[in-house]
Amino acid sequence: MTLFLLLRHAAHDDVGSFLAGRTPGILLGQAGRAQAGRLAERLKRERLAALYCSPRERTRQTADAIAAAGAAEAPQVLDALDEIDFGGWSGKSFAELDADETWRAWNARRSEAVTPGGESFADVARRIVGTMERLAGRHAGAAIGLVTHADVIKAAVLHHLGLAADDWWRIEVSPASITRLVLAGHGAQLLGLNEVIH
Repeated sequence: MTLFLLLRHAAHDDVGSFLAGRTPGILLGQAGRAQAGRLAERLKRERLAALYCSPRERTRQTADAIAAAGAAEAPQVLDALDEIDFGGWSGKSFAELDADETWRAWNARRSEAVTPGGESFADVARRIVGTMERLAGRHAGAAIGLVTHADVIKAAVLHHLGLAADDWWRIEVSPASITRLVLAGHGAQLLGLNEVIH
């Protein structure tokens, strides 16, 4: 079995105001760096065998804080942990998106809807699940950390619990939170969801 600690990156200064997506140059501000530091201190108790992160700057900063605190070795960047490719929606404010019928359809029916020029929720689930299966083979019997994004974590949890993509809104994944998922030969088990360190 392999224990996955699915770690959402700490918050950037404008989280909740616009869809960052894969927009380059989104960095952690002072509050986000402090949040990443608290997460890093918490993870020192976990004995992580490895740490992987998305290529986005905010995930790399969070992972670097974890490694700097001595909670893990230097992180390895994996493209498969990247944020959803939101295509033409990336960088738009949520106020602007709320007026877009296709955005509303995406949030109502992720099992069917697609992003404009990006990827589907099913695409995200396939890449994170496949990556976790490969890493489970590489790190059998160990605990590893994956620093990634809220919707990527939701896709992994929904798949492993046998829930529908349209149930994404039922799961909260806060910035700098820990979600624990074990993969074993008989299947997956959720041990903890959205642990937030204050």
